[in-house]
Parts: sequence; C-alpha cells; structure tokens
Amino acid sequence: MDEWTGLVAALRTGGWIMYPLSLLGVLALTIIFERAYVFARFARAPAALLEPDTSDTPDMPAQTADGVERLATQHAFRRMAAAWRPDATTPLWLREASAQAIAARIERDMSRGLWLLETIVTAAPLLGLLGTIVGMMQSFKLFGGDGLVDPAGVTGGVAQALVATAVGLIVAVFALFAFNYFSRRLERLMDELELFANARLNALRARDETSGA
Repeated sequence: MDEWTGLVAALRTGGWIMYPLSLLGVLALTIIFERAYVFARFARAPAALLEPDTSDTPDMPAQTADGVERLATQHAFRRMAAAWRPDATTPLWLREASAQAIAARIERDMSRGLWLLETIVTAAPLLGLLGTIVGMMQSFKLFGGDGLVDPAGVTGGVAQALVATAVGLIVAVFALFAFNYFSRRLERLMDELELFANARLNALRARDETSGA
C-alpha cells in the first residue's frame, strides 16, 4: 500500500504534463493488448497449412481444407484460402491476383493501430522533455537577486522535471518494444501466407502440367 501511495505521490509531482503522458500510456497499453489478442486469435497458423501439397486433388487437399475450415472466419489463413477455392476453370493469373489483394487487406488489418504505437514512441519522450523544461523553469523563477529564496520550491521543480522525464521514457520504451514485436510478427505472418499461397499455386501448376502432358 505504501508503494502505491508513493507512486501516486511521485506522479502528482510531475505536474500537468502527467495528464497527456498518462493518456499516451493508456493508449499504448490498449493497443498492445488489442493487437496481442488479434495476433493470437487470427494469425497463428497450424503447421499442416504450411506443408507442401503432394496430393493430386484439383484445389486444396482435404486435410488442408479441413484445417482451414476449423479456423475463425477472420483468420488470416482462412481469408487467404478463399483465393484457391474457385472452380477449376478459374485461370491461375486470376487466383494469383486475388491472393495478392487478400494479402494486402490482411496486412492492412493486422497493422491497424501500429502507426499510433510508433507515434507514442516519439511523442512520449518529447512530452517528458517538455515537463523537464517546465519544471526547471519553475525552479529558476525561485532564485531572487539575493540568492536562493525557496529551497523547497526549487527541489519540487527539479523533482517535477525528473518525474516527467522518467515517465516519458518508460512509456516510450514499452511502446517501442511492443511496436518492434508486432512489426516482426506481421512480417512473419506475411511470409507464412506467401508460403501457403505458393504451395497451393505450385500444386495447381503441377496439376495443369500433368493434365496437359
């Protein structure tokens, strides 16, 4: 309890700059939890979907199709599988174009909110720096022509400067780690989707070559 009281008191010392910094912290946490859920729910691919297709079926093999059907409707791999479900008369170039369009939409949806997280990485330290400047200015105002007037006020201004800087850096560090993690996770997802699409495309090409031979 004493620790929480001390933390609240320290945050109050930071002055008005703590309000926008707290807002950025809440936004960062909201984005982190929301994106973590989205990636865990809609981006995790079963290993069987990434295995090469060795069957002779026209489209997706039954095992892969069953695995896709068990995924959530908005799952990235189920959305990508839609490009490979048309009838056998659909040309390969049209399937490739459809897969590329779906991949672009998936990348857009999965990266939603990351721009704001990236902005927080830059904005939080700048707000902390602003709080530092304001705190130091308040401290310097307490110096009179005859020397130090209010030692307690000076230390309070310095404390405000230090708290604002520390909180701004903490928010930025958490947002930076989260942004880098989600960016790397998005890159891996797009690579896995490309492997999935290439496996289906190679199977269809092999089928066409076999049927034309």
